[in-house]
Amino acid sequence: MGTAEHYHPKLRIIIDGKDVPIPANIGVDPTTGAMSAVHTHETDGTIHIEADTAGETFTLGQLFTQWGVTLTPTQIGGVKAKEGQQMDLTSNGMPVAGDPKDLRLEPDQVIVLRMP
Repeated sequence: MGTAEHYHPKLRIIIDGKDVPIPANIGVDPTTGAMSAVHTHETDGTIHIEADTAGETFTLGQLFTQWGVTLTPTQIGGVKAKEGQQMDLTSNGMPVAGDPKDLRLEPDQVIVLRMP
């Protein structure tokens, strides 16, 4: 965790029309309290980016790796899209193509993952 860069994207996950809570303390060591540069504190979907170096690139995949939840274009955790379908990914209301793990996290960004 650092202070050279500090911003807060928001993540919302919707599966079958229902919001999925984002756990608090993803990326926070429960024993020491040490935090990775990408972490959460609350259950409201706020992702905290607190980096030692300004200009580092952080991705949605980093958060999911720390969370221990699978993220692919057709899967969130144990939920898989139906044959021929993919999840919808938007960033600030704009559709995003490609692998959701590669989505770069940005200041004031609102990310929505919607599984049909």
